[in-house]
Amino acid sequence: MSHRTVIHPPGRFNLPNWGEVWAAREIFFRFGQKEILLRYRQTAVGVAWVFVQPLVAAGVFTIVFGGIAQLPSGGVPYFIFAFAGQMAWSLFNNIVNRGAGSLVANLALVQKVFFPRIIVPLSVLTSILLDFAVSFGLFVVLLFVFGINPGWPILLLPIWVLMTVLLAMGIGLAASSWMVKYRDVQYFLPWFMQILMYASPIAYSMEAVDDVGLQWLFNLNPITWLMEAYRWSLLGQTAPEAWQVIALAVAALVSISWGILVFQRTERLFADII
Repeated sequence: MSHRTVIHPPGRFNLPNWGEVWAAREIFFRFGQKEILLRYRQTAVGVAWVFVQPLVAAGVFTIVFGGIAQLPSGGVPYFIFAFAGQMAWSLFNNIVNRGAGSLVANLALVQKVFFPRIIVPLSVLTSILLDFAVSFGLFVVLLFVFGINPGWPILLLPIWVLMTVLLAMGIGLAASSWMVKYRDVQYFLPWFMQILMYASPIAYSMEAVDDVGLQWLFNLNPITWLMEAYRWSLLGQTAPEAWQVIALAVAALVSISWGILVFQRTERLFADII
């Protein structure tokens, strides 16, 4: 029996055909596998980078912000405080940056093989979530070393991870589609993310922000809401305010919806641009 494929023009909102995306799930896993293998191939340290990077970053933050600047850390040792913040930030930052560059890095396949293009930026989640899981395992060890019991809020960690993924992937999807046309994005985005890191309470707590009277400004930043939620679940610190949790959920849904719409709208032009 012959099969017919009927191509319809995109609708008003041009949402992805999720049936096609699901049918191409094998491609998703292949891209994810490739991402994992290529990242650590021909490296002297190998997968140990997953441990080395957050440990070194937390150590630097501890020296600069905890030692030199003497900033507060909410009653927990500064090293594990900085490690928790760095672990959460790395998840967000890696999704945005690696998702943004995924299409340009795979132009040969995008040009020659038909499949739902949205799979390419989505596939970076495989290796990034694996890195996060390894870092979290190291974090659990640190909890025992420092004698910290975060309590039942640690059960909410998957919710904050989901919020992070949605918030970051929305930005990553939009940036990946823009980067195909405007290569300036590959220079602008890391610079912007670096500024955002220092403008967010990642290496320091909101207690330090309160001292300079800028709490209202930081409360407009969704990364602040994320950090408060992570530190509540990971370190047992003060719970985020209800409005922050609601605002975080809304921001995550708006971000992923906006990213998908931007990506789908731009995807039709990929063939002409590439």
